[in-house]
Amino acid sequence: MVGSAEILNAGILIVDDQAANVLLLERMLRGAGYTSIASTGHPQQVCELHRQNRYSLILLDLQMPGMDGFQVMEGLKEIETDGYTPVLVVTAQPAHKLRALRAGARDFVSKPFDLAEVLMRVHNMLEVRLLHLASKKLYDQVAAEQKVSERLLLNVLPHAIVERLKHRPDVTAHGFPEIIAESFPEATILFAGLHDFSRLTEGMAAVEVVGLLNKIYSSFDVLVQSLGLEKIKIIGESYMLAGGVPMPRPDHAEAIAEAALALQREIARHDAPNQETFSLRIGINTGPVVAGVIGQTKFSFDVWGETVNTAWHMETYGAPGHIQVNETTYDRLCHKYVFESRGEFYVKDQGELKTYFLKGRKPSFSGPLVKQSLR
Repeated sequence: MVGSAEILNAGILIVDDQAANVLLLERMLRGAGYTSIASTGHPQQVCELHRQNRYSLILLDLQMPGMDGFQVMEGLKEIETDGYTPVLVVTAQPAHKLRALRAGARDFVSKPFDLAEVLMRVHNMLEVRLLHLASKKLYDQVAAEQKVSERLLLNVLPHAIVERLKHRPDVTAHGFPEIIAESFPEATILFAGLHDFSRLTEGMAAVEVVGLLNKIYSSFDVLVQSLGLEKIKIIGESYMLAGGVPMPRPDHAEAIAEAALALQREIARHDAPNQETFSLRIGINTGPVVAGVIGQTKFSFDVWGETVNTAWHMETYGAPGHIQVNETTYDRLCHKYVFESRGEFYVKDQGELKTYFLKGRKPSFSGPLVKQSLR
């Protein structure tokens, strides 16, 4: 609701080439308590004055030499881009009233002036104008807050999931009315663990350790985004990402292979304390997974299944500076990438697994089509 004080303090511009009319209107308005009144007898000045002062109301005479009120309103429309022109026209010609309304005026005052009519129309127009501005300001605030909320949501959920939720009016602050989950018949999962990180940073202050991790993982994020892959989460010193989830793609294994090679190159650019070097153990596996959103107060997008567990084992029992893959990933990529057999090792509930080290691309393979992330 707009208060009386706000209405009486609103900016008003009187435009009339007749000084007597200007003087009469000023006296009427000041007598009623209006405090912020300006005037001009030159219609050519109106647009610039309004651009500088943004008046809440312009009392505009239609018949003026050199430039009439209709031409002034055309100029004001270029300033008031939201389509609301705060003009109250002043005319002695009844035929001009309808034309003025069509041209963008909000109301009209007839000459000769009737004190009660002028004050009523001025008050009503100012109230509507101020309400319009307040509503627009509130809308802009809501839109800005929505963008911030969406940006924050994109930090914890994939873009495809956020877009899906935006079209779900039943989503509330208390969570989702039903489970959001999906099965993927084939995807590729990668775990990248910082080898010996605790020892390398044991002499650093906590804030320095966190800053270093943030620097490393932020550079990883850039690489992952450029390949159109999805970072799932960070588990301590291990970085997890997925290809083909939540948006399926036929080259998920190739994209993850490129990410693994790029991550190994990237970690070499970061210096460890005491002139030592950082290295990554990377594990990759391909197969079926289940993915979905969990949580009520803090949402999390995650991926589950034996494919994920095996990828984690590939990293955990891998070797520093190497990329270890299971046979399923090897079979997908052996014609495009160079591998070195590592042999077999025992994994609980799965038995002996044959594994390979990914070394690089074959000369005949130019790499997967780079897909820019939707974020």
